[in-house]
Amino acid sequence: MAFGAQELRVLRRALAHALHPSTARSLDAQAVQDCVRLARDIDEAARESARLRAFLVADLARYRAALPGTAAGYLELLDTVLGTGYLPDADDLAALRALRGNPRAAALLGRCLTLAEQAVRERLAAVTAARSTVGPAPYGPVVVRPRVPGDRTRLHALPGGLTAVDEKKPAPGAKPPAERPAPPRERPRPMPTPAEVFPPKRPARPAAPAQRLAAG
Repeated sequence: MAFGAQELRVLRRALAHALHPSTARSLDAQAVQDCVRLARDIDEAARESARLRAFLVADLARYRAALPGTAAGYLELLDTVLGTGYLPDADDLAALRALRGNPRAAALLGRCLTLAEQAVRERLAAVTAARSTVGPAPYGPVVVRPRVPGDRTRLHALPGGLTAVDEKKPAPGAKPPAERPAPPRERPRPMPTPAEVFPPKRPARPAAPAQRLAAG
């Protein structure tokens, strides 16, 4: 992007006021209009540069698809697009490796590899800086540690849970209730003897005297 003499004067004045904001009040209406006009021209030039770059990248893809017959035009166009900040992709690297017998292709391959490696390092540095600021990424490995409850933890929903335990606790300063004696344990019932299970049969009673005479 090139600036004319008048645009450079406006740009120098705007930069001076940006470095010393206290002097911005001395700007007249004409100076403000010049700064606004320069900003609009720069925005339009940036948009035009983006449109030209998109056209060159599309044209580069057409030349790359027609290789090896368009090697000369592809290499020249790639050199031009790299000057606009274009980052070569995997297709460009594969095409340059196939054309490495050409000295210009070999030189462009080394340049593209350097740019690709620099871009990877910049992305890794940005990711590392982001992780050091906000912590590990949410998709990283998550270590789940089981939470072991206390020995006397009970369920709130069951009778006799924590609520019941808290109600039984004496109030501060109150006397502790007297402990109730434990109920006596019942003795185990002895095993029955065979005589108790199967008692002996009793002998039949003798007949009365009246019954004996009638029978005789």
